[in-house]
Amino acid sequence: MDVKIQSVKFDADKKLVDFIEGKMAKLERFAERAVAAEVILKVDKNHEDGNKVAMIKLLVPGEELVAERRSKAFEESVDEAIDALKRQLEKYKEKLAK
Repeated sequence: MDVKIQSVKFDADKKLVDFIEGKMAKLERFAERAVAAEVILKVDKNHEDGNKVAMIKLLVPGEELVAERRSKAFEESVDEAIDALKRQLEKYKEKLAK
């Protein structure tokens, strides 16, 4: 699976990029049919909910699964978005099985 990581208006450090790549590699076990993934990181102005936003788009045949989460740390946002994608993938697989 081809994973692209994009950080908007800031440079993601190597540690964060490695963390995301590791998490996406684990997600690939659930999404064996996934073609590509795009991770977009941005800092939002809303500080109450957390200003670190992670949006992950996962391209699977015939579908585009998207999860966006915000928290006080990018790692937490990425974790939560991947958990949401896992749930979407389960629904996608159920739909294919019918």
